Amino acid sequence: MPDFVALWVYLASKPLFGLTATLVVYVLAMSAYRRARQAAWANPVLWSMLVLATALVWTGIDYETYFAGAQFIHFLLGPAVVALGWPLFERLGELRRHWHRIVLAALVGGSVAAVSAVGLGMLLGLPREVLLSLAPKSVTAPVAMGIAEKIGGIPALAAFFAVPTGVIGALSARWLFTRMGLGTSEEEWRMRGFGLGTASHGIGAAHALQVHPSAGAYAGLALGMQVLLAAVLMPLVFRWLAL
Repeated sequence: MPDFVALWVYLASKPLFGLTATLVVYVLAMSAYRRARQAAWANPVLWSMLVLATALVWTGIDYETYFAGAQFIHFLLGPAVVALGWPLFERLGELRRHWHRIVLAALVGGSVAAVSAVGLGMLLGLPREVLLSLAPKSVTAPVAMGIAEKIGGIPALAAFFAVPTGVIGALSARWLFTRMGLGTSEEEWRMRGFGLGTASHGIGAAHALQVHPSAGAYAGLALGMQVLLAAVLMPLVFRWLAL
């Protein structure tokens, strides 16, 4: 046992610890997800976060030590998001035919996501800084942090709200879309994907891509449009409202 503890302390202090732990946990979570036939409760992102967070707390390893290795995966998030453009390129003709509907849907969806979050926070009597941190919750976390800082919110709190928003969307999407009467035709897969990407950013887009290629393509499109629209419009709107 002393040898094992010494080995663990040695490995935990190395930068590759965070990278190795993240990859191993995610591969195991993905395997369990496939065995569960992609059941919503088995979402690999959710279980990876829970397992890694529990392990860090249990072992006493601080986040900075973990992230020293995990930052390599964090760096790959940029290329991964750019790669979502390939499925969109394959559907370029569809996008050109329906661009006006897509832009309108993105504007309405993003507005509803922000207004509903801020409105609920107002009903609960949350402080102004928390309300402003809630507004960009449906935008991917790094952009949400930048928007929150720009409009007077708390960047760390914005990231805290963004991550569970994505996870909850990925967990509940199938059930919600079924209750809404959406089927599995090609057009309905596009609708599912666009709605999921609008409400649940990158985590939702990743889930949509696992389920159906068209859903993943339109989820990626919605993710990108929300990033652009929110980054440009949200600071202007909040400045105009003087919140």
